[in-house]
Amino acid sequence: MNAKVLIVEDEEALALLLQYNLEAEGFRVSLARRGDEAEVAISEEPPDLIILDWMLPGLSGIELCRRLRAGKTARPIPILILTARGEEQDRIRGLTVGADDYVVKPFSVPELLARVRAILRRASPTRISQTLEVDGIQLDREAYRVMRNGRQVRLGPTEFKLLEFLMESPGRVFTRTQLLDGVWGRDVYVDERTVDVHIGRLRKSINRGKERDPIRTVRGAGYALGEKFPGQSLLE
Repeated sequence: MNAKVLIVEDEEALALLLQYNLEAEGFRVSLARRGDEAEVAISEEPPDLIILDWMLPGLSGIELCRRLRAGKTARPIPILILTARGEEQDRIRGLTVGADDYVVKPFSVPELLARVRAILRRASPTRISQTLEVDGIQLDREAYRVMRNGRQVRLGPTEFKLLEFLMESPGRVFTRTQLLDGVWGRDVYVDERTVDVHIGRLRKSINRGKERDPIRTVRGAGYALGEKFPGQSLLE
């Protein structure tokens, strides 16, 4: 069964955006608007991961995090805190009370999804598939190996991460900025043209002879892998 994520966020537009994108990735999602409402929901049906806003009505996210870590039932549940407070002391405070990760608003949706997968992979490896397959391409995260039509594809570290990121959302169109955030991270300055260079290298590695190029270039938008689920680009 896919992992269940509880989103605790009182900003409705953001909560629905996160719900839409998490469900598109195959997660089961539930919502809570208040800290005290979330506390009850967690006690009744503990999720596999909690995305928790810092500032909430009824009970703050920080206080809820502290209570969950002090209890027994919810103690092992991973918690990702969302906040507009980006100062170092605030980050330290959030992590000190027991949060597993910390994302400052505004944030990139692809980056947040990548963080969710990383947290779940650490907390419960069986919840995140170690292998991905799209259009005849198989990627094994654990063995760090890529195969296509029975042959091994040799990739550099960046091309491997780029392919993995695209394969996690087949058919989804990502802008260059979203790819930079999801693969390189928001804290690393890399020119958008770097994405084109690495896409070119990836194409050379995975395509041989008359094999169809699975990477689509969408003019004015970005790149997508495969056409199983044609879609629009995600906006930050």
